[in-house]
Amino acid sequence: MNKKIFIYVFIAFILGTCAGNYAMSDTTKNYKIAVVDIQQVVLSSNQVQALKKQHEEKTNELKTMLTKAQKEISEKKDEKERKDLISKYDNQIKAFKDKNDKTYETKLLEIDKSINNTIQTEAKKRGYDIVLAKGLVLYGGEDITNHIKKVVK
Repeated sequence: MNKKIFIYVFIAFILGTCAGNYAMSDTTKNYKIAVVDIQQVVLSSNQVQALKKQHEEKTNELKTMLTKAQKEISEKKDEKERKDLISKYDNQIKAFKDKNDKTYETKLLEIDKSINNTIQTEAKKRGYDIVLAKGLVLYGGEDITNHIKKVVK
């Protein structure tokens, strides 16, 4: 009895393996695959460069606030006044930083979504079924990075 079960299981395994191999053998022939170097696209984007510049300006503004706060605090002799100023500036700087971080993150997400939509639109226009990140692909796929960089700029 155990031999019959073993034979049935073995036959089922062989048939399953053969069917799986047959099904997979034809899947890649029908797909047009592209690859995109996302990092290159992002770094060449005018939107990203403008966002970086804006972020640097806000960082410099924050540094100026810190310098002003340190100077004003160091000038105070009364300990209570110093603590009040430290608390005041701590709250102002934290609020400024939080607001700027949130704005930066929101804009970055918008740019990311825009770039992804552009890649998807251009891939559809050019007849690609699949687009992969270039870093994930060892071999194959048509590199459309330069085309996407031109469109995104």
